[in-house]
Amino acid sequence: MENLTPKQRMLNAYRGPQNDRFAVAPEFWCYYPAKVLDVPMIEFEREIPFWKSLKSVFERYDCEGWGIFIPSFQNENLETNVVLNGYEETTSYDYCGKHFEVKKMYDQAESCWQTKHLATEETLSDVIDMLLDPKNVYDFHAARQAHEAVGESYLLELWMGMPFFDFVAELIGFENAVLYFVDEDKAVLRSYRERYTQYQKEFIKQAAEQTDYESFMMGCSYSCNSLIGQQMWRKWDKPYIKEITDTVHQYQKLIHIHFHGKSIETAEDFAQIGLDCVCPFERGPGGDVTTRDDLKYVRCALDDKVTFNGNVHTVESLIRGDEKKVRSEVRQIKEVFAASNRIIIGTGDQVGRETPEENIIAMIEEAKR
Repeated sequence: MENLTPKQRMLNAYRGPQNDRFAVAPEFWCYYPAKVLDVPMIEFEREIPFWKSLKSVFERYDCEGWGIFIPSFQNENLETNVVLNGYEETTSYDYCGKHFEVKKMYDQAESCWQTKHLATEETLSDVIDMLLDPKNVYDFHAARQAHEAVGESYLLELWMGMPFFDFVAELIGFENAVLYFVDEDKAVLRSYRERYTQYQKEFIKQAAEQTDYESFMMGCSYSCNSLIGQQMWRKWDKPYIKEITDTVHQYQKLIHIHFHGKSIETAEDFAQIGLDCVCPFERGPGGDVTTRDDLKYVRCALDDKVTFNGNVHTVESLIRGDEKKVRSEVRQIKEVFAASNRIIIGTGDQVGRETPEENIIAMIEEAKR
């Protein structure tokens, strides 16, 4: 088999054809690209296109990878204003006579964080009206440019937001969202979920028709076993993810979902939904895919229908470990998935800036053997 490009290896892993070798894709998210580019985080997050920074890092280490492009929308009834005061950024939204604000704090060394959420329980309905307005118009021009510029360097995916719980939690905060889902009239929540689902279906349709992106990516903030538990996830998020996955597949596109923390108990759910790829299958203590038996169980549950991506421990192996430990972990993954084409050797979430470069190189070299 002739040598494939990094993007081709990722797509083969998502779809199932045999690769010329294992795809190896460390999750270079923000900290390590900022380190490689030698820029402070505030400059990295505000001034450097994310897709462009990833291209530099994946090409530097000659490996596979994935990243996202987040398209923006406009609305004739919406005015947006962004003000940076020192390290605090305030984004104001004026929509149909109503005013909303979200505040972020930037830092020279850390990724930004919210200091004020966009909505409260009292204003949530109005904010949802704004975000899910059918008149929102997406401009995919920049998305197409980024996709073309990345080329075969890695798999650039189109961002399509969060699961339903996270959609609400990102607006009012995690603790408030947990209480809201427990106490709120379930008919109201089902109504919000239906609106969110239909809005996202229309987004998928437009994106599929107006871009050449091969894959969509769904993120994760709190929607996982470790934070909201399997029961809430299965009740509120699994049906949404299933419907979105079916819609993506209708347009012959792929879907990749990020799922933090513990994942063994929902591995079978991933296969039932029909996802194309799931990451990062973290090892303990943050995750629960730690031993060889854990890996075997997950592989059996995924049934070679869903691509397994991740699992090299970002802290105990990549940051605190040495090359020997990193290579041993990679070999363990390779051995368990030896006869499978649905495997990407990745990291259990993003690579920290403290990671010694020799450990990253060891991970990539061992995966390529």
